[in-house]
Amino acid sequence: MEIRLSKVKKTKIDARQDVYEIMRTVLLREQKVDRNREHLWVLGLAADNTILLIELVSKGSFTRTIAEPMEIYSLALQKRSVKIILVHNHPSGLLKPSLADKDMTDRMLQCGRLLKVPVLDHFIISEKGYFSFAEDGLLAELELSTKYMLEYEVKAMGVKEGKQIGHKTGLNDKAREMARLMKVKGYAIKEIMDLTGLSKGIIQRLKAE
Repeated sequence: MEIRLSKVKKTKIDARQDVYEIMRTVLLREQKVDRNREHLWVLGLAADNTILLIELVSKGSFTRTIAEPMEIYSLALQKRSVKIILVHNHPSGLLKPSLADKDMTDRMLQCGRLLKVPVLDHFIISEKGYFSFAEDGLLAELELSTKYMLEYEVKAMGVKEGKQIGHKTGLNDKAREMARLMKVKGYAIKEIMDLTGLSKGIIQRLKAE
């Protein structure tokens, strides 16, 4: 359900506090009995962070709300949003993200990456405060997760990392061979260290034969 707020629709997000103030207003418009249930909203944004839509995606229980990617992205894509912000409330007032909150965010980050409509942040709000996944650094951590990444992408990532390790190993082998030859020619340990980047211990253990 799209939230029709004429003043909010043209609001530009300049800071995280802006998101909280807007969504706190939306939350307080709910009946008191409904505020005791978790709500999940999606804010669709233009490139300049102007709000294109605010949509109530789902309304759950006191401790949980569930939504599928299609529900979260459907209207946002129709409105030509180029990025989204997820917001849900904790009726208890506790702003610590649950494992389910983290898992849902992880999943939506991957969906957003594939759709090229990234998740800019995920807020947990109450009537008195908020928690921002981006501000806390949790969003950046989840962006490194491979749990919901497509299998072929995980494999490609593994191949890339393997090549990088192989490249580093090759460079290290060349440095060792260079150091060994320099020892044969009588170079000082300090000079070999400076030219190869190897440690004193490694150089001393190299056989000069």
